[in-house]
Amino acid sequence: MPTKIEKDAARQAEAEAVRTTGHEWDGIYELDTPLPKWWVYLFIACVVFAGVYALLYPSIPYGRGYMHGILGYSSRDSVNAEVAAVDKQRAVAMGRIAVLPFEKIEADPELREVAEIAGRTAFANDCQPCHGAGGAGRPGYPALAAGAWIWGGHLEDLQATITHGIRSSDPEARESDMPRFGADRMLTKAQIQQVADYVWTHFYGHSESGVDTAPGEKLFADNCAPCHGDHGQGEREVGAPRLASHVHLYGDARETIVAQIVAPHEGIMPNWNKRLDPGTIKSLALYVHGLGGGE
Repeated sequence: MPTKIEKDAARQAEAEAVRTTGHEWDGIYELDTPLPKWWVYLFIACVVFAGVYALLYPSIPYGRGYMHGILGYSSRDSVNAEVAAVDKQRAVAMGRIAVLPFEKIEADPELREVAEIAGRTAFANDCQPCHGAGGAGRPGYPALAAGAWIWGGHLEDLQATITHGIRSSDPEARESDMPRFGADRMLTKAQIQQVADYVWTHFYGHSESGVDTAPGEKLFADNCAPCHGDHGQGEREVGAPRLASHVHLYGDARETIVAQIVAPHEGIMPNWNKRLDPGTIKSLALYVHGLGGGE
């Protein structure tokens, strides 16, 4: 049985027989083995390639600039050129969309596809922040997919609304104005509560036992029916929403009805004819119409 001294001597002899760096820890030696030649050659090739690439193409940044390279190549210029080519190709189709009637656009598969893409893109960029994804709507912003149109849901109606906006600065903007029955003291607090009872039960479909809605019905007929209709069907010519519906712009809580009667909210929609071209506006109308709530 070899002693510890003999084992150390054998290990030392073995280490001396192999090239090492001289580093040793707890009997473990660091070998001094040369790198494989293929790896060395590959490393040198990579270094040469990197140097040549840095000379030919944009590479090393400095200050606010960078080395542009001998070839003068720019990925930004390349992308801009590709975008310009696509825009040029798209402009032809968008020009046709701008002048053709809706039925001809829908009858042409290629134009319909271009309009779908343009409308979906414009909606995501300009409309979705207010009207929600897929036109789901938000309090104060109509649900475009629900079919509860205040100004009409035909393609021509949508085009006009998008073009001129609602209560915008456009001379042809759609305008509506609901009286402030409470703020201007046209109705008393008690009368406002009676109207709210009537609207909430008869049009919004809620039941409230023990409440006499007859006084509210008379007040509604005298003050609200001229715009909203005798049966709460609404009037698009003046932008009066349909009350007999399950979709309401500010919610269906009774408190919301009272607030609207006292001092109604009057939202504003921009006139997009200052920001979007006619072809994009028509594409938007087609896209919104296809969300499910079009007429």
